[in-house]
Amino acid sequence: MPDYIDKLPRFVEDLRSMMDIIITNVVLIGQVPAPTFQEQARVALFCERLASFPVDECTTDGFINPIGIIRGKSRSRSPIFVVAHMDSPFSKKVDHHFTVRQHTITGTGILDNALGVGVLLSLPEIFQRLGLTFESDIILTGVIQSMGKGNLRGIRHLLKTWSTPIRGAVCIESGELGRLNYYSDGMIRGEVICRVDPQQERAHHFVPNAIVVLNEVINQILELRLPLKPRSKIIFGTIQGGLKHGQIAHEAVLGLEIRSDADELVRGLYDDIKDIVAGISHEYEVALTFETISNQRAARLKYTHPLVKSAAAIMARLGVEPVSEPSESELSIFLSRNIPAVTLGITHGEGYQQLEAVMQIEPMFIGIAQILGTLLAIDSGVCDAIA
Repeated sequence: MPDYIDKLPRFVEDLRSMMDIIITNVVLIGQVPAPTFQEQARVALFCERLASFPVDECTTDGFINPIGIIRGKSRSRSPIFVVAHMDSPFSKKVDHHFTVRQHTITGTGILDNALGVGVLLSLPEIFQRLGLTFESDIILTGVIQSMGKGNLRGIRHLLKTWSTPIRGAVCIESGELGRLNYYSDGMIRGEVICRVDPQQERAHHFVPNAIVVLNEVINQILELRLPLKPRSKIIFGTIQGGLKHGQIAHEAVLGLEIRSDADELVRGLYDDIKDIVAGISHEYEVALTFETISNQRAARLKYTHPLVKSAAAIMARLGVEPVSEPSESELSIFLSRNIPAVTLGITHGEGYQQLEAVMQIEPMFIGIAQILGTLLAIDSGVCDAIA
């Protein structure tokens, strides 16, 4: 058993003594709104705080991703990345005040992803307090434009422009503790948008209702035959439209997502839906479009990969049961470039993507300890033998 496995319980105790500084970073970061495409204020605060901690370099890349570098002892080892997305799904108009109680922190975005960014920001001080050193450089990165229409642009740009090989990576999410993602599905996320011009002359004499048109789109998509293998599904996530109860809706939007562990099946279903949209647009004489918001390719590590097995062993030592499922996080971009990576959750909580989200404080220390253990595992070479 590696030495770092035995040190994990002590890490948890030492982290408890650092509760104030960790929570301070979480609250300071989380109370600065950072909707996708508007992360600048949070990035500025992150860089300001990071520069006051023991890092060897603090900078931003050409995409304004903030980066902190902690130099390792070996110049021959490739760097290890630790990544958390900076953006959240909440607008600047939403109150981002946090309430800290004895056992919980409550507030908008605490689980999406204020806790993850706050822990990322705390890592240099944690390394120093716990006496942790690494052979590899540790690259701490808060990536922007990750969620929704951001389409993981921040991490895509960072990895595209990074000039050296990367040894491995850990992606940090606020929750749930026990989360162990090591594969991602192929995915296309899009919107079917219906616009009806009430002044348009039509062969028939009635004005189509945009919501009814989208209902027909849904009905025809539901008639598509999906194979049991490769695994695939189409998820209808949102529908919006109309102005008031007694007026025909002239505009409506359907949000959906196509997922499969086979990229070719995702593309095939995407083409099928485009054909459905084109046909209904012609039949109903409306402007109907299918617009792509984001996409990712299927990629994975095997469960037998040493990084995955090490992360599971670390969790077991900390009394955490791993839960694995496909991830849409920055993980997919690392894996698509053949960089070994996992996504880990930090704590338990309630109200993900809700205004009054609540995180538990005590499990956080176990969650941070598993991140430290995973970084030590990568530094010990678990990603070196198998790409």
